[in-house]
Amino acid sequence: MDLSARARDWSEIQERMLVPLYEAVYDRLEVGPATRLLGLNCGSGLALLMAASRGAAVTGVDSASPERLALARERLLPDAPPGRGGDGGRGTRARTAAELLDGPPAATGGPEAGAYTLVTAFEPVGGLAGDAEGLDDLLAEALPLAGRGAAVVLAGWGPPERCATSSVLRVAAKLADPLRGARGRPAARRDDLEDVAKRSGLKPDGSGRVACPFGYADLDSAVRGLLSTGLFDPAIAATDAKQVDKELTEALHPHRRPDGTVWMPNVFRYLIARVP
Repeated sequence: MDLSARARDWSEIQERMLVPLYEAVYDRLEVGPATRLLGLNCGSGLALLMAASRGAAVTGVDSASPERLALARERLLPDAPPGRGGDGGRGTRARTAAELLDGPPAATGGPEAGAYTLVTAFEPVGGLAGDAEGLDDLLAEALPLAGRGAAVVLAGWGPPERCATSSVLRVAAKLADPLRGARGRPAARRDDLEDVAKRSGLKPDGSGRVACPFGYADLDSAVRGLLSTGLFDPAIAATDAKQVDKELTEALHPHRRPDGTVWMPNVFRYLIARVP
């Protein structure tokens, strides 16, 4: 597996699918120059770049993928030439300097002045069984650095009936665990995000749903984009990459339009909680 190529696929193909989610959250919380944002599992940094373009001071943490973090550095360096880092041609530029860390923010003390006013965990949970549990450790490290009343945003997949990609994710579940996989991915329970917030001692303060359609130029781009999410890694480990590619391509055919593009409407959910 070429991790650098996969990170580039995430940055150039898949990450932009969540732009409506980022925009909805930033609009609702009025992210701007007064915002000090900590992005958990920040990936290749598109959400950070969008916040920084609004004037926010941003810090990103991603210890799972140094390859994605390297792309985030390309995007967020003040002297990086326009168009680098796969920002989708939006022309978005950071107005403020960013800090990017490959370990817990507490290890470096975070930003020089003040506590974080916003903590985001935009990587949606609900795609794999038990993936919401991984948020607990991330939040345990981050919340001591957030100020009282700071907003914490968690994101998750919407109900399977509202997510066309659910039918494709069933391939991952089936190959990774044939006995359980016939049921598809676990249904996203309404209280999943609230349960995470409760375990972390946070107080829910609103939620929302956002349409995030997955659109691809062709089947190859769709396969590469979906594989870059990591949701198919258990299936690859249980079988092999060629079989996963084959079955994923077959599962995408119903979503292919006459012009060869692939289109899958989805709905994602976010929860806003507050640090007491």
